[in-house]
Amino acid sequence: MAYQYDGIDHVQLAAPEGCEEKARGFYNHLLGWPEIPKPENLRQRGGVWFECGKHQVHIGVQKDFVPATKAHPAFQVQNLEGLRSYLLEQKIQVIDMKQEQKKV
Repeated sequence: MAYQYDGIDHVQLAAPEGCEEKARGFYNHLLGWPEIPKPENLRQRGGVWFECGKHQVHIGVQKDFVPATKAHPAFQVQNLEGLRSYLLEQKIQVIDMKQEQKKV
């Protein structure tokens, strides 16, 4: 085979106009993900990019944004329980998917 896939370079998430400061508050300040400068030619579109481990998360502005009900990114975390406790201390709602699956 002449090529192979190493993984995902980045994930693009859609968000409403004006979302940048809220995204920075969550991804950068709360989660500690470094913000990545967007290329000059893309800055006028809005949005903000972050680094998550060796991957990137791009928050892109979408006009007439409607949140998806099922789509979601999933991130591998070392010490997930520690992150969960930290988020709860910060008054961030955490949904335990194992508990949600039992309800179905």
